[in-house]
Amino acid sequence: MNGLELPPEFLERIRDLEAGRTQPPVPKHAATVLLLRDRADGLEVFLLRRVSSMAFAPGAYVFPGGGVDARDAEYDQPGTDFAAWGAAFGAAEGTARALVCAAVRETFEEAHVLLAGPSPEKIVEDTGPFEPDRLALLDRSHSLAGFLDANGLVLRADLLRPWGHWITPVIEKRRYDTRFFVAALPEGQRARDVSTEADTVEWVRPADALERAVRGEIFMLPPTIAMLQSLTAHPTVADVLAAEHTFTVHEPAAKIIDGVPYLVLPDEASHHYGA
Repeated sequence: MNGLELPPEFLERIRDLEAGRTQPPVPKHAATVLLLRDRADGLEVFLLRRVSSMAFAPGAYVFPGGGVDARDAEYDQPGTDFAAWGAAFGAAEGTARALVCAAVRETFEEAHVLLAGPSPEKIVEDTGPFEPDRLALLDRSHSLAGFLDANGLVLRADLLRPWGHWITPVIEKRRYDTRFFVAALPEGQRARDVSTEADTVEWVRPADALERAVRGEIFMLPPTIAMLQSLTAHPTVADVLAAEHTFTVHEPAAKIIDGVPYLVLPDEASHHYGA
């Protein structure tokens, strides 16, 4: 069995769930983006470390992302095939629209990288002038659709590629149905340490991040491990974006084996936990 041993306090929750005494929370849709760039020694990905005060995954290294805002589904750009995104992610067209928009919004909020431009063929090169808009998105006084329309910008969904799909296990009290995207860092832009949810950020080669996780130097959740592992097969950003990438939905299951609680993991994440 490929599994991660859980703390003893999960025993009672697993028993309650199995007996029907407790119902798992419905997972919230979320979008996460693996920002990529090329360097002389190989492809790098942008990671943030969540602050220790976060209710979910404190101290974990993650990619920019977060929950879908109800207003993310308001944006409907002509020419963007959200139905195709729905087919890729196994979601209704409206849900797919919200996920793509959330991916763009969260990347801007957490990394100051904006996948939008003045036309479907152009991309913003300097995101600095949009800092007031980013803050308005953060405090939810502005929607993504409102921000783009007010600045004469269009969303560049074509710069994203679908990459993975994970659902938080039922034993967690905060659950997310997360779709992972990949995107190249746009030319002229730079990812910045602007997220109030992170205390440090860095660009790192996927293999190096995995080695640090194995050594216990950094903490990452199984989906992050799996996404990094999937990148190691591709030497450049262009290779990632051109990959015929297929994926399945992963929802780790919690089981009690010989009186010990375990989280059963897929192969691409398990060996980094010593399973």
